[in-house]
Amino acid sequence: MTDLTLYHNPRCSKSRSALQLLEERGLNPAIVRYLENPLSTAELHELLRKLGMPARQLLRTGEDEYKALGLDDPQLTDEQLIAAMVSQPKLIERPILVAGDKAVVGRPPENILEILP
Repeated sequence: MTDLTLYHNPRCSKSRSALQLLEERGLNPAIVRYLENPLSTAELHELLRKLGMPARQLLRTGEDEYKALGLDDPQLTDEQLIAAMVSQPKLIERPILVAGDKAVVGRPPENILEILP
């Protein structure tokens, strides 16, 4: 079986729902509480590669930090956006499930079922 990793925020209802979906299937993913243990730049690059998306798509645009940092500026590069997410992990969309070399954002939580082995 492919190792599963869930980037999880236990205070988020979508994240809790995604974890519940996995547990109902008898799956126990490794849990990464990314707010307590922020991702490095390299880890975030790898996660974006597995997601197959640019950094901008992973941003939580409703967060106060998004507005305060001016992240809506279309001139910002992926590197600048990644640096913002590394320094402010609250900006990273959640939950994210990684299964092998694939990853998906669990919004809605049922999206995680798409990549289960």
